[in-house]
Amino acid sequence: MRFESTSLDGVTIVELEPHVDERGAFARTFCEAEFADAGLPVAFPQCNLSINHLRGTLRGMHYSAGSHGESKLVRCVRGAVLDVVVDIRPDSPTRLRWVAVELSADNRRALFVPEGFAHGFITLADDSDVYYHMGATYRPEAARGFRWDDPSVGIDWPSPPVVISEADASYPDLDVAGIEL
Repeated sequence: MRFESTSLDGVTIVELEPHVDERGAFARTFCEAEFADAGLPVAFPQCNLSINHLRGTLRGMHYSAGSHGESKLVRCVRGAVLDVVVDIRPDSPTRLRWVAVELSADNRRALFVPEGFAHGFITLADDSDVYYHMGATYRPEAARGFRWDDPSVGIDWPSPPVVISEADASYPDLDVAGIEL
């Protein structure tokens, strides 16, 4: 695996290094030693699969508050998504900056999202599945979010959502929501 830093401290792209032969290819998607050497967490007590039927499905922007902060290792295993991460750490020099990375079944990239960042994605293809390794067990009481198109963040989405949950569509702007970390 290769680990590529982004403009947000701790947000890391994980590239596979497949071994190819006449059968196809084989690649490790996680290695405790390699993740530790890259300074990334090695414990993932929960895994989740997000199944999305239509192109233009938007999920986000989500984060967990208090002592229930979650890191995530996110990989698109079918289809394609634009994965977006926003720095919401109160004292960070990159607070409210964002990065977007295309994750797809074809490019096989993963994105590591540390605690203190909001996360969301929009599907770029029908039938897109996103697999998460979670750094903490989900706690519904800690679940928070802010509006996907909050002008104070200015995420450059490729298109408006076609499908979005009522909860995600009704999140407030950051200045109203306040960030609880």
